Amino acid sequence: MTAAQHAHAILARLGVTNAFDPAGLRTGSPIDDSVGPAARIADPAAIEVALATAVTAFEPWRRVPAPRRGELVRLLGEELRAAKSDLAALVTLEAGKITSEGLGEVQEMIDICDFAVGLSRQLYGLTLPSERPGHHMRETWQPLGPVAVISAFNFPVAVWAWNAALALVCGDPVIWKPSEKTPLTALATHAVMQRALARFGDAPEGLVQLLVGGRDVGEALAADPRVALVSATGSTRMGKAVATTVAGRLGRSLLELGGNNAMIVTPSADMDMAVRAIAFSAVGTCGQRCTTLRRLLVHEDVAEALIARLSKAYETLPVGDPREDGILVGPLIDEAAGQAFDATLVRAVAEGGQIVVGGTRDGTYVRPAIVRMPAQSAVVMSETFAPILYVLTWRDFDAAVAMQNAVPQGLSSCVFTDSVREAEAFLSAWGSDCGIANVNIGPSGAEIGGAFGGEKETGGGRESGSDAWKAYMRRQTQTVNFSADLPLAQGVRFEV
Repeated sequence: MTAAQHAHAILARLGVTNAFDPAGLRTGSPIDDSVGPAARIADPAAIEVALATAVTAFEPWRRVPAPRRGELVRLLGEELRAAKSDLAALVTLEAGKITSEGLGEVQEMIDICDFAVGLSRQLYGLTLPSERPGHHMRETWQPLGPVAVISAFNFPVAVWAWNAALALVCGDPVIWKPSEKTPLTALATHAVMQRALARFGDAPEGLVQLLVGGRDVGEALAADPRVALVSATGSTRMGKAVATTVAGRLGRSLLELGGNNAMIVTPSADMDMAVRAIAFSAVGTCGQRCTTLRRLLVHEDVAEALIARLSKAYETLPVGDPREDGILVGPLIDEAAGQAFDATLVRAVAEGGQIVVGGTRDGTYVRPAIVRMPAQSAVVMSETFAPILYVLTWRDFDAAVAMQNAVPQGLSSCVFTDSVREAEAFLSAWGSDCGIANVNIGPSGAEIGGAFGGEKETGGGRESGSDAWKAYMRRQTQTVNFSADLPLAQGVRFEV
């Protein structure tokens, strides 16, 4: 059985049988480049129906008490638990993640459901003092409206869950446009969502919808004023296009875009721990995470020893079919990603780089590469979605932090050190300029309890935990006069 056939067998088990059309979107697997039945594409009429029904669904859903809305998300979490092994296998088959990463992605979905259920009873506002006698003020958060979620292939289901779980408890309908590279995982997840909706019983039609298609679907959602919030995850190029379109209608966008993440390694660092963190952060998901480690900034006194240890670790990395036990590096998503891997290495060498280890390719399977660079050149400043790690050296800690911050992106960052001064300087206002900053932890991977996102060309959005829920609601300042008088603010007098 090919990987694509295996994927469709899982879909059938989950009840997805009527979502295909020979003229639709290609489906397949990077594991063996096998091809399956094409997924039906949403045409303009289907997009219009989705938008209209989402608007209709918003009216009754926002009237449902938030804890009751949380009950739907609780049921989704239960259904995800029941389908975890099937969904994880689909993530592996369609996106190429190793088995443990596929399971981890579905666990992220379950975790955000748990978080959102608790959140449904904690959509807190503020009580504010009024300067006027007999008045009180308060700040409340109200449902926003239909939310469009545009997700990327590398986390084909978790990012939808981050958005959908929060949007639903906040009172918003959800329309999902998944990556055209991973429609099968979306179809499966949508089927699981339908089970939760059926158990919930009284959710309005159109509360949660799926639109499979290409760029035109995302463009239609971004341009439509009925969409209150567009949450888009992907490349900086895509994010700029979405942001421009949404801003043109004065809408809201939540952007999670590229990363060019660095690790600073100091002489006092625990090198055993650093090697392990570097290996996962640079190689996990075959380098196809927005939080992947792409720049290793090492103090010159320890650089040679660390590079030698890393080279030895890289030479023994198991690359192959991600379904097999012991494999740590699966395939890139497609041939185009493989070509980008090759072209970037050629460019790095042209800019003075030396390939220390790796860099070969067989179809979608690559040997992760370490490249020593003489300076932070143009190729280092840009993000390539592949397992290429650039190594640069430094002498002064402040210069290392400045080097880290000198790229256009600002997602994740970390420092390995046993110095409290270095750690705290890294975390200070003049330290890392990224949305995520870690000490003695790699940049890749995050817990759902903290807000996820970054600065600069990473887009500035925040998803998942903390107060990220506020993006899915509208703020309202309310003032109540319970006196028999009508004093004006700031002492203004207006007698009639």
